[in-house]
Amino acid sequence: MKLLGRLEIKSNDKIREFLEQEHVGRVASIDEDGFPQIIPMNFAFVNDAIYMHSYRKGEKLDNILNNSKVGFEVDRELEFLPSYFSHPTDASQADTLYISVVIKGNAFFVTDNAEKTLALNSLMKKYQPEGNYEPLKNTDLVLDEVAVIKVVSESIRGKYKIGQNLNSESRKILAQKILDKNSSTAKETLKIMGFEITPDGLSMIDEPVW
Repeated sequence: MKLLGRLEIKSNDKIREFLEQEHVGRVASIDEDGFPQIIPMNFAFVNDAIYMHSYRKGEKLDNILNNSKVGFEVDRELEFLPSYFSHPTDASQADTLYISVVIKGNAFFVTDNAEKTLALNSLMKKYQPEGNYEPLKNTDLVLDEVAVIKVVSESIRGKYKIGQNLNSESRKILAQKILDKNSSTAKETLKIMGFEITPDGLSMIDEPVW
């Protein structure tokens, strides 16, 4: 995957932060006929590896047994930019602000109970941060009832588009249009773009460089 330099996430910390925040990833494996199968999955990113849990039987498990090479993708649409932001009538001017990470690597089934426990407890901590559950121990029988898939990356690449290709004035104009449109994601998008909403209007507090 060839990325334009200005769109590539160069910070490993930003990629890690993004993967730790997102709740749904998509794992692509190759079936027996050579077709890709893409499945949405919950996941945890721990020690630079992706962990997922699954039933002990299924097509994706068969695929991985036959071919360990997989892809894994996570994305977040931040804001749809309608065409009239740029031109009153040209629909081709519509755009999207987004963040995405693509991993190429090899998938394995975790058999070590200590690592299985780490993965499953990490998943519970991520998806139920308020607690109210008993952490698993590596002697629990439930470990035998689930499969844990580990993806070890050969490459991790990220792309983001949050207005970093615009000069400061154009970025502020775009931010104001997003604020005026007032979508459900507008405030979070503006924060990611480096803007703060103040009583006097928008204020840029951080240059969007990842």
